[in-house]
Amino acid sequence: MSMTTLTISSKNYSSWSLRGWLLCKMVGLVFDEERVPSDDPAAKAELLLLSPSFLVPRLVHEGVTVWDTLAIAAYLHELFPEAGLLPPDRAVRAHCLSISGEMHSGFANMRSALPMNIKGQYPGFKVWAGAQADIDRIVAIWRGCFAAHGGPYLMGPTFTLADAMFAPVCSRFTTYSVPLDMACDAYRARIISHPLMQEWISGAYDEPEELEELDVEF
Repeated sequence: MSMTTLTISSKNYSSWSLRGWLLCKMVGLVFDEERVPSDDPAAKAELLLLSPSFLVPRLVHEGVTVWDTLAIAAYLHELFPEAGLLPPDRAVRAHCLSISGEMHSGFANMRSALPMNIKGQYPGFKVWAGAQADIDRIVAIWRGCFAAHGGPYLMGPTFTLADAMFAPVCSRFTTYSVPLDMACDAYRARIISHPLMQEWISGAYDEPEELEELDVEF
C-alpha cells in the first residue's frame, strides 16, 4: 500500500481531477487513487460549477495534505524539481505560472458552456458569444506560447504545468469540435494523444456513471 493517495472524482467529467492526476504522474509519483463518488454533494457541486470542492484533487503524501491544483503543483515542484513541472529559465517560468494562473481562475463562460465530458461527441456544437470570447483568449495564449517558445508544447519541447492546466481544454475542444487554426489544432491533438492523457481517457471510458446535467442536448 502506497503512503501516497490522490483523491479524485469522475475521470469523464472532472477537469480539476485530471489536472492534479497529470501533475502527480508527470513527476513519477507512485500513488493510490481514491475516488469520491459522483453523487457526493460537494463533488457534484464542483462538477456542475456550483461551488468549489476541497475534496478533489487532494494529495496526501508522507503525512502532508495538499489540495488545489496550483498548490499541488508547487508542492510537487519543490520535491521533484528535476521533473520539469516548471521551466528552469526564470522568464519562461514566469510565463508558465502566469498562464497557468489565468487558466486556474478564469474562463468561466467556457467552463459553463462546454462542460468536461470526455465520452461526449457533439459535432457542429454552437458556441455562444461569451464562451467564444474565452476560446479566443485561449487561442491567443497558445499562439503566444508557440511564438515565444517554439513548441511543440506551450513552454517549448517539454510537457510542463501549463500543458497540464490546459489539457482539459484540449479535451473540451475535442468533445465540442471547436474550430481551431492548424497550429492550435495540432497542439490539441498532441495533448490528447499524450500517453498520460490516453491513460486517463481510457479510465473515463471505463466509468459507468453518467451525469445528465453535463450531457448536452441539441
